[in-house]
Amino acid sequence: MTQTPGRPAVPASAPVYPAFPHPEPTPYHLMLRTWTYSWWKPVVGVVAAVAGFFIGAPLVYFAVAALSALAQPGAFGEHFRANADPTNVTPWSLLATNLGLASLIGTTWLLIRVIHRMRPRWLASVVPRLRWRFLLLCLPIALFALGAQVAVGSLVPSASGDELGSLNHFTTSTALSAVVVLLTTPLQAAGEEYLFRGYLLMAFGSLFGNKWVAILATATLFAIAHGTQNFPLFFDRLAFGLIAAWLVTRTGGIEAGIALHVLNNFLAFGLALAFGDLTSTLNVSAVGWWNIVLTLTQSVVYTGLVLLLARRMGLATRTRPPGYGQRSSRGPAAATA
Repeated sequence: MTQTPGRPAVPASAPVYPAFPHPEPTPYHLMLRTWTYSWWKPVVGVVAAVAGFFIGAPLVYFAVAALSALAQPGAFGEHFRANADPTNVTPWSLLATNLGLASLIGTTWLLIRVIHRMRPRWLASVVPRLRWRFLLLCLPIALFALGAQVAVGSLVPSASGDELGSLNHFTTSTALSAVVVLLTTPLQAAGEEYLFRGYLLMAFGSLFGNKWVAILATATLFAIAHGTQNFPLFFDRLAFGLIAAWLVTRTGGIEAGIALHVLNNFLAFGLALAFGDLTSTLNVSAVGWWNIVLTLTQSVVYTGLVLLLARRMGLATRTRPPGYGQRSSRGPAAATA
């Protein structure tokens, strides 16, 4: 309380913090440690993020399935059951799946804004924004890494556990599925990256103060979230999660993970449309043990080239508070991040 002679006591105003969220340069995995950080915030955020994945994304999935059923002529119930059936993938169910996972972008934006009072752009990188030039340059690197994987796959016996079949007939369903893949797969991949390599990496990193705990935790959750799988397939997804998360800590953003995720899914869906079927691709639960060799090939090639690119571009890996180093530690001053 403050008081002036002859006037009633007035409550002291609550502190208002600087507009920039961090008092000193901060790496990506610690960015939730803002001026107003409390340990319970990332805990609540992790619980809400998991709920967004297991509840929010399925709700969007069923909503898209229902809307697409309304747009189709005939009985709504029959179309809805078909569009929401994960064991028989159609262009509409693929659209529902991709948009359901894409909704995770909005989930993470909401969490970082409401719980941590930070602008959603901080999820993209320490700059804070998506560094589009870096992301676009990572795409040909991802393509080269996938090419190396395919080349090695041609040299080992039954690396994937399956051989490519004959070329499929091109149908209206194939064309619609291809359009859905091209337009929504980047959003689906970005949604998973914003959740696992974005918000959850920040949450675990800020809670434990250790990047390796954050990397291992998010990679494990990412692999488990894909459901039933044998060890080689689990290893493939775990390795992807480990590499993508580690690259976040080395490049200061999620762009490299998005690029590899998009190209990897384009390849998987493209092969399914051309030689196999989407149902098997989306519900795969086992691959051969030689697939581990392919996983390591892709991981090593992509990681090495991305690190060279990041070094060449001189990417920032920590936030840059304005005037840091030219002033003493600041006390309370201005608004939200």
